[in-house]
Amino acid sequence: MKINGLKVIREGSGLETIEEAWSEKPTFVFLPRKSRVSDDWLNDQLSQVPESHANDRFGLLTSGSTGEPKIILSLKSRAEKLSLVLHDLQDSANVQSTIISLPLSYSFAFVNQWTWAKVTGRKLVFSEGLKEPEDFLSKLILHEDSMLCLVGAQVPMIINNYGGMIFENVIRIHFAGGPFPQTHFDDIKSMFPNARVFNNFGCAEAMPRLTLREAHPGDAPNDVGMPITGVKLRISEKEEVEFISDYRADGQISSGIFKEIDDSSWLPTGDLGRINSEGSLILSGRTNSVFKRYGEKISLMQILHLVNEIWDYDVAIYREEDSSREPGYVLVLSPMPDRSAIRGILGEFRKRFPRTHWPLRIESCKNMPKLPNGKDDILALRSISEKKIEWSQRI
Repeated sequence: MKINGLKVIREGSGLETIEEAWSEKPTFVFLPRKSRVSDDWLNDQLSQVPESHANDRFGLLTSGSTGEPKIILSLKSRAEKLSLVLHDLQDSANVQSTIISLPLSYSFAFVNQWTWAKVTGRKLVFSEGLKEPEDFLSKLILHEDSMLCLVGAQVPMIINNYGGMIFENVIRIHFAGGPFPQTHFDDIKSMFPNARVFNNFGCAEAMPRLTLREAHPGDAPNDVGMPITGVKLRISEKEEVEFISDYRADGQISSGIFKEIDDSSWLPTGDLGRINSEGSLILSGRTNSVFKRYGEKISLMQILHLVNEIWDYDVAIYREEDSSREPGYVLVLSPMPDRSAIRGILGEFRKRFPRTHWPLRIESCKNMPKLPNGKDDILALRSISEKKIEWSQRI
């Protein structure tokens, strides 16, 4: 399909289709197999691409920190350059293949796996990941010296599906796209004893990498490491993380408006944080996940870290106001817990936090709704009918 002269490729069209689009001069847009955006929405957005960005670029769909869909455009040459930088920083010389477990239309997978495999001549192993656990298992076993790119939410599912198994052929594991699963670090190392594990941070506008840190037992999960070569970071007066990068996107389309991204301008990541004395970035949470409740500063990243220490399965949070219109949040667990698990979580809240930090409710569902990139689908989570209220505050 073409819109405004731009080729639009849906995931699942085949590797040769992506290869062909990459080798051609015109800009193309690579979309998930399924998404909430319509063809009419795409037409409205892509009709805004100016002549200056009609060639040598690729586009990816993201919702960013706002939840509203937008298309990010970047030069192909920048993605290739970043892949080579990451190859060195991640010490990937011994890696011979990379196994797909996330949608390739997700910027983390597209650059760290597809583009990396292309520019380094490594093998790209297609998989539906945990949607097809038997097929994914066979590829983990068969492919030597392999690399995985995961989001933290996949770890409980990997443990549930393959717990007790050992995968010696995986030698690199990269996490991005959400909180690093530090509470499961020992499980990861037990299952993948030969893997070096990396904590990565970035955003779609960075296409997508800003920092990198090799992970070890006892690390702070919100320490995402030093800026990679070609990236500068700073913290604004509002504690927001901003960046300049040699690899950043150079255009975006949102709400039918094209905006060129100036290489000399500092861009917000949508995250809050600080830079420590060693130059490492310490995240506080997304700009919409740190808020004040009755004057007390609440960090949802800190809340998630606490719950992950005692709950080995899926956990998600969505924001909600209480009856006094004061901001709060709802904690959702999956699968449905027994009463002892709820008592254990509430006991930890009592020990560590004043009541202002407690959830408005604890809910549960059989299966946590997910976006194609493996992240929690918060919009779906708010509205699914099969949720159960496990506990609620009397407010």
